[in-house]
Amino acid sequence: MNRNLQIAFLFLTPSWLVLAADTQWVLEQSTVTYHVSHPLHQIDGVSHAARGKGVCQAGQCDFLIAVPVKSFDSGDSNRDLHMIQVARGAKFPMVTVRLHLPADAASQPTIHADLEVEFAGETAHFKQVAFEHVTKGNQEHITGTIPATLADFKIDPPSLLAIPTKNEIPIRVDMTWRQ
Repeated sequence: MNRNLQIAFLFLTPSWLVLAADTQWVLEQSTVTYHVSHPLHQIDGVSHAARGKGVCQAGQCDFLIAVPVKSFDSGDSNRDLHMIQVARGAKFPMVTVRLHLPADAASQPTIHADLEVEFAGETAHFKQVAFEHVTKGNQEHITGTIPATLADFKIDPPSLLAIPTKNEIPIRVDMTWRQ
């Protein structure tokens, strides 16, 4: 009888909580998109090249995600080369994101995470960024937007026809993780 109760508990508990005891997570697929706004046009740069790992132990989950700066594609190779130059991509070729969560945070449909983002040789901290979380079988699907700005990374706004882009560069993430 006690054994049946334990098995029932495992099936009724959200998968992330059960697996969070001592688990490792791998980023299975991702779409990371930055948005730049200029009075003359809107630009989205998209990368599917993010890699990531997560480790949950002792009630804490730690994640590291890395995206090559050169992997972002805006549909204009000249613009992409300029973005790499402005972001100091030759010297700092990766964007990295670190986050720490209590293991039980993922039992909710919305996760609020504190992030540390390294980009263009600078580190910015974002508090309580909301991410939507959906469990699909053995996968965890995470979506949300990091409210980044150029000033966060000490980047001067690039200009077109002497008109600078807006400071805001929201970064949308759509990621699927698996154990």
